[in-house]
Amino acid sequence: MSSAVNPGPGTGERRPGTPGGATGHQELVARQKEQFGGMKFGCSFFGWLTATGTAVLLTALLAAVGAALGVNGIFGAQPADSQIRTIGLVSGIVLLVVVLVAYFAGGYVAARMARFSGVKQGLGVWLWALIFTIVVGVLGFIAGNQVDLLSRASGLPRLPVDGDALAGGGIITVAAIVLISLVGALLGGLAGMRYHRRVDRAGFEEA
Repeated sequence: MSSAVNPGPGTGERRPGTPGGATGHQELVARQKEQFGGMKFGCSFFGWLTATGTAVLLTALLAAVGAALGVNGIFGAQPADSQIRTIGLVSGIVLLVVVLVAYFAGGYVAARMARFSGVKQGLGVWLWALIFTIVVGVLGFIAGNQVDLLSRASGLPRLPVDGDALAGGGIITVAAIVLISLVGALLGGLAGMRYHRRVDRAGFEEA
């Protein structure tokens, strides 16, 4: 009666189930992803908190810089229409950059925590922001104009620029923010997931 003997070291053979090379790495990652993949709303929630905190810090920094430089004072007490459009354009671009960076950070954190399905974690961050915005909007509608819940809850300080400068392209700005935040969160999720894949490959190469 013969029994199966596992090949010993130095035989050049690989034991069944033992990871080896690119194939073993891919198989292991596939099994782990099947078990632990998918959207993790807990990780996405902390990613959303990261995105919100990053947006608050960046906006506060920009507001302080704008106040120190005197953004409104550069163009005089009553700037011309062309100058107002310039201010609005610059402010809109700065706002989009802040949103992109903030949600990239949020998606990255969520993907690093979840390890798998980086795109889904980034989407989860964006969905948390959408849910929060809807909830705050409903509460603001119920409470009426007496309490500005949105500005209080968001914690985002305003840039020292007259709101009229942004009013003309308000709808376009909102649509751009929604799109940019989604793109930033998805890219951040991909970046966070790639970190774990590099770690996995390094472990297989060392083995």
